Amino acid sequence: MRYRLADDAKPQIALLLVATVLTIALWFVPFAEYLVYPIRLFVTFIHEGSHALVGLLTGGSVHSLTIGADGSGAVYSVPSGWFGAVLTSSAGYLGTTAFGVLLLFLIRRTVSANKVLLACAGFVGLMTLFFGIVSPIFNVFSLQVGFSNIIFTALAGAVLTAGLFALGKYASVKTANFAVAFLAVQCLLNSLSDLKTLFFINAPLVGSEIGNDAANMANATGLPAFAWVVIWIGISMLMISVGLRLYAVSQKGKQNDLPFED
Repeated sequence: MRYRLADDAKPQIALLLVATVLTIALWFVPFAEYLVYPIRLFVTFIHEGSHALVGLLTGGSVHSLTIGADGSGAVYSVPSGWFGAVLTSSAGYLGTTAFGVLLLFLIRRTVSANKVLLACAGFVGLMTLFFGIVSPIFNVFSLQVGFSNIIFTALAGAVLTAGLFALGKYASVKTANFAVAFLAVQCLLNSLSDLKTLFFINAPLVGSEIGNDAANMANATGLPAFAWVVIWIGISMLMISVGLRLYAVSQKGKQNDLPFED
C-alpha cells in the first residue's frame, strides 16, 4: 500500500509537533517539573484509573485509588481470578498509551476538542469520586493506604477536574486543540518514559525488588518481570505506530518501496 500525508492532517501534525517539542524541551528546563506537575498527576490518574476500570470490568473489587504528591499512584484491588489479575496488572501502562492514542484519533476525526476536555474532566472526576473516595469508605477496615493519601487524591482530582472542565467550557478552539494535543503527547511520552524506568528496575543483574506492575505479572504468570516490560514496550510502540498512521496519512493505492511519501 502507498501512503501519503493527508492534506487535512497537516495543520494537526504541526500542532502535534509543537506539543511534542515543547514536552521534550521541558525535560531539560530546570524546575520545569513544577510547570507540568498537574499534567503529571493527570497522567497518573489515567494510569491508575485504567487499573481500576479493568479490575472492575473483569469482576474484581477496587478498594482504593490513590495519587501521591510525588506523582506516583497505587490501586489496591482484589482481582477475579488469574485472567482478571493479568489484565488488571497490564492495564496501567497500556491503558495510558491507549488513552493518548485515543486523543489523537479524536482530534483526527475532528471531534470538538472542548468536548474531549470535558470528557477528560468527567473521567478524572469519576475516578476520584468512586475509586478515590467512595471505595475507601466502604473498605475502610481493609485499607492499605493512609488517610493523607486519600485527602491528597481527592484534592488533586477535584483541581484537575475543575481545570479540565474550565478549559473545555471556556477555552477557544485553538487553545482547546493544543491542550488535547499536549495531553495526548504527555500520555504517550510519559508512558514510554515510565516503561523505560520499569525496564531498568526489572533488568537482570541490575534490577531491584521494588514492587511494581511487572512484578505483579511475574507473580501471576511465572514469566519474568523483565519480559513483561519488554512485551508492554512492544505493544505500546505498536499502538503508537498505528495511531500515528491513522492520524497522519491517507491511503493512495499500492506501493512496495517506501511506506510514506512527502
